[in-house]
Amino acid sequence: MILGIDVGSTTCKYVLVDDRGNILDKAYERHNTKTAERVYEFLKKLEENFGFKPGRDRVYFTGSGATLIAPLVGGKFVQEVVAVSTAVEKLHPDVRFVSEIGGEDMKAIFFKEVDGKRVKQVFMQNACAGGTGTFIEKTARKLGIPQEKLGSMGYKGYNLHKVSAKCGIFAEADVNTLQKAGVPPEEIMASLFDAVVYQNLSQLAKGNTPMWKVLLLGGPNLFFRGLREAWRVHLQRMWKEKGLRDCTDQEMEELVVVPENSLYYASLGCVFYAMEEEGGVYEGLDRLRWWIEEGQYQEKLKEGKRGLVSSEEELREFLKEYEGQYKKIVPKKVKRIAIGCDFGSTTAKAVCVSEEGEPVFSCYQISKGNPIEDAKSIFRQIREFFGDDVEVIGLGLTGYGKDLLKDVLGADCAVVETVAHATGAMHFFKDADCICDVGGVDVKILILRNGSVVDFRLNSQCSSGNGAFLQGVAERFNIPLEDIAKLAFSAKAIPNFTMGCGVFLQSDIVNQQRKGWKAEEILAGLCAVLPLNVWIYAGNINNLAQVGKKFVLQGGTHKNLAVVKAQRDFIKSKVPDAQVFVHPYPGEAGALGVALLALETKGKSRFRGFDAVENLTYRATTSQETVCRWCLMNCQRTFIDVFVGEGEGRPWSKVPLEKGWLRLIVGNACPKGLVEDESELKLLQQELRRVQDEFPNIAQIVRKTAFKPKRANQKVH
Repeated sequence: MILGIDVGSTTCKYVLVDDRGNILDKAYERHNTKTAERVYEFLKKLEENFGFKPGRDRVYFTGSGATLIAPLVGGKFVQEVVAVSTAVEKLHPDVRFVSEIGGEDMKAIFFKEVDGKRVKQVFMQNACAGGTGTFIEKTARKLGIPQEKLGSMGYKGYNLHKVSAKCGIFAEADVNTLQKAGVPPEEIMASLFDAVVYQNLSQLAKGNTPMWKVLLLGGPNLFFRGLREAWRVHLQRMWKEKGLRDCTDQEMEELVVVPENSLYYASLGCVFYAMEEEGGVYEGLDRLRWWIEEGQYQEKLKEGKRGLVSSEEELREFLKEYEGQYKKIVPKKVKRIAIGCDFGSTTAKAVCVSEEGEPVFSCYQISKGNPIEDAKSIFRQIREFFGDDVEVIGLGLTGYGKDLLKDVLGADCAVVETVAHATGAMHFFKDADCICDVGGVDVKILILRNGSVVDFRLNSQCSSGNGAFLQGVAERFNIPLEDIAKLAFSAKAIPNFTMGCGVFLQSDIVNQQRKGWKAEEILAGLCAVLPLNVWIYAGNINNLAQVGKKFVLQGGTHKNLAVVKAQRDFIKSKVPDAQVFVHPYPGEAGALGVALLALETKGKSRFRGFDAVENLTYRATTSQETVCRWCLMNCQRTFIDVFVGEGEGRPWSKVPLEKGWLRLIVGNACPKGLVEDESELKLLQQELRRVQDEFPNIAQIVRKTAFKPKRANQKVH
């Protein structure tokens, strides 16, 4: 018997054949980074059920994770492109183009006739997960699409939007923007399928034109109907535009096909390759068992470094010191409250404090992409708990949506995030020297002197070092967010990751997986490199000792104790006598800070009331007229118009607005998008000039006149 095993980036597959090439058994399973363990299970099962015997039968391996495993059982390794090509040439001699999309890589293979010989040209992408099966599934989870529905979602007939498939990080940003703009999930997924195929044809193919017949291999091409439809539509259009062939939809079904056993072509290629040469005699499971139980840990310690904790005692001491620093806001009914709301790009949070500044309630809402609906949900939760009799003595806003909602809700103060987070931290740590806030999509470092912010660093452009990146990796491994710390602490050894760009870090993760590092070890390694990305890469602070000695860690990412351990160890390695504290309410620090600021406002609150918020009348417009034209991105914005009974309206707009209405703009990728177009810019410039004329800069006038050079014929008195 001959066994072909494909150890891929996310799955393991095998095909077992007899001496005549008949398939006896095959299997396809996810390995969840435990590649050696999954191969061991396969081989043990085949020994027991099919009599696969050491010294007699042969085994050949392929795939990104097979190079370490193959020698342990006497197997022979075949490069995966060679394996796939061998299977295609054997089974489909008329095929001229193959696309194989895997869990974390993509391959494009062209077959051409040169001087009467059939030659192949291969292009691969394996450094980034953008456009692969893993990314498609991750996006579907983000949009709340069940696995069974994802497979049947289509491509034809949907409005398509711009999504980058070249880079997974940029594609995620594009999907976030579309989601916030209220684009239906079906349109987002159709756009993603479109982007994946476009990436293959424009980038991966390197200018070559795929010719019929076309073979689609790999899990995504098999399981996702929309991806197959996108391939046929793009190729049909390409062939027609280049004058090669004008095909009907029915012809495209016959020319672009997903063959039987499309998941197993690399495994089949191993088998066909083995039939034409000697070697690869199976040696049994002993060495593979040793590797799983002992060998891999010894090798990893040489290549990587020790885990986040070196002993159970060290872990107990750390947990004893830090677990008690966290507090939970226990709901408590009071008569008068101040409300602080943090409207971020992905979530909305609120904290209510009593007159004495005690946190008495908190609530949380995943952003629906519509700030009005987010606000309604937040204030509905507050009202349900406190009842109609509660008096709101102050309302403060911070975050991405503060300026959009200030007048709509009637806020008493709207402050930038740095002020809100500094206030939230200094309420508990008045003599703090530095506040490090690591959120879901950004990193903020505030440096203080005598209770005032003297410097700050903000990074919201790169995913490296933020919580969303860590969460995204955990989701890829099907690990719940609350289990990350426990698993990370269990790692005896961790891989070395390179500080810097999130895209390169993604590439690092893929490479470490190929070397056999497990999910918990990779997560621990990411926790260990996070401080480097926060302080040096994002914060550009190379001398931590100059910052001070008292550090406060906050932001939702610091709810993860493995991250806190890595942060504390890094800070103390640079500042040995540093004090490192975790904010009692790390995820709510910004909302708490702005609630405390709202408490300080004098006079009657401007808050419009719970009824007014609940009954807000608004309309949303997403059309060609709302597209942002300030740059080539052409973001598809949404105009949300709210009736508040005041406001001048926008009669000059392409989407006119009556008096008494206010306009909120969402779906923009940058602050420029908050200005509608040139017409509004002219009005803003006119208003700026009016203010300058009404309140002239006296110092500037004195400087210009007092030091103005005198003309030669001017008399001096």
